[in-house]
Amino acid sequence: MTLGSLTVKNIGHNWLRTMLTIVGTGIAILSFVMIRTTLAAWEQGVENAAQDRLSTIHRVTFVMPMPKRYFDEFNGQRGRIPGVKAATYINWFGAKHPTRESEFFANLAVDSATFFDVYNEMSVPADRLEAWRANPQGAIIGEALAKQFGWKVGDEVTLVGTIYPGDWKFKIEGIYVATKKSVDRAQFILHWKYVNETLPEGRKDQIGWIASTIESASQAATVSQAIDAKFEDQEIQTRTMSERALNMEFLGGASAILRALDVVSLVILGIMMLILGNTIAMGVRERTHEYGVLLALGFRPKHIATFVLGEGITIGLLGGGVGLLMAYPLIEQGMGRWLEENMGAYFPYFSIPTSVALVAMGLAAALAALAAVIPAYNASKLDVIDALRRLG
Repeated sequence: MTLGSLTVKNIGHNWLRTMLTIVGTGIAILSFVMIRTTLAAWEQGVENAAQDRLSTIHRVTFVMPMPKRYFDEFNGQRGRIPGVKAATYINWFGAKHPTRESEFFANLAVDSATFFDVYNEMSVPADRLEAWRANPQGAIIGEALAKQFGWKVGDEVTLVGTIYPGDWKFKIEGIYVATKKSVDRAQFILHWKYVNETLPEGRKDQIGWIASTIESASQAATVSQAIDAKFEDQEIQTRTMSERALNMEFLGGASAILRALDVVSLVILGIMMLILGNTIAMGVRERTHEYGVLLALGFRPKHIATFVLGEGITIGLLGGGVGLLMAYPLIEQGMGRWLEENMGAYFPYFSIPTSVALVAMGLAAALAALAAVIPAYNASKLDVIDALRRLG
């Protein structure tokens, strides 16, 4: 008989309790992995954002519009800022599917001539791009959005406007494929001119923001200052920053949520450790007589402590394995796919990072060992006579 076989025997002493503990640990690990994956996916947009692309917005707030002439001045041959390679303008359209209004997706009114030059990580076949540019009511959609609503090239769709009320009719002219992880794969891209031509005079010629690519990411600060200086004396001033900085600003607005999720993940691990500690302590109490017999046979206190620690670590690893086995189908194939298709603006790619899976297994083993320390210490201090008398 070896220490390993004795550890396995101890685990099987009460199978029902052991299995319930393993399942409870697995659920805790599943919850931990889900939270950490959510945080990683949320931050991925920042990590993968283009550093050589700038966003110029209204100085007060992102939601306030700017005159379209700012882009004309910005992009004109005489007014082009040194270091800027290409620029485009975008406006949030804010429409919904008429029968599935609860399903959010980004829809943007853009400058058809320049948008895909600046956002070249959205790959569209050349013939589909030309067809879209030739059709004022044309739309290009992301592959995830096409899957979400079952749309395909040639379909005619109607969206219900919120910012711009009314029924808006479009024809799907193309589907883009994202070549970078920072891209929302569920966007609806339409013509800004189509929207602008229907607006009353007071709402015409307004844009949401200007996006521009620059020669080098190292020039971001210099070029940003030059852009803002260009409009310093205008009635509306601007604020320019890199796409990564803008994403970080949005992420900062959700910092309270992120901190709360961090705390919740730690609480879950604490609960898991208490469950393990309670199970192991109960097992030690029930096997006090057995440990007394082992001590009488010549086993040393360190062997008894090893049995208990081994039992705790084994249960922790089994629980961690069960948690990961549940996590991959539930998170990656279930929750992850739904979030990508319905909340692609926030979670363009939602999958379990390898580092999160490894940390989860490591924490399951480490916290199980920590939970077993006190029961192992108490078991190693048993007196042979007392142990045999107590339960013999």
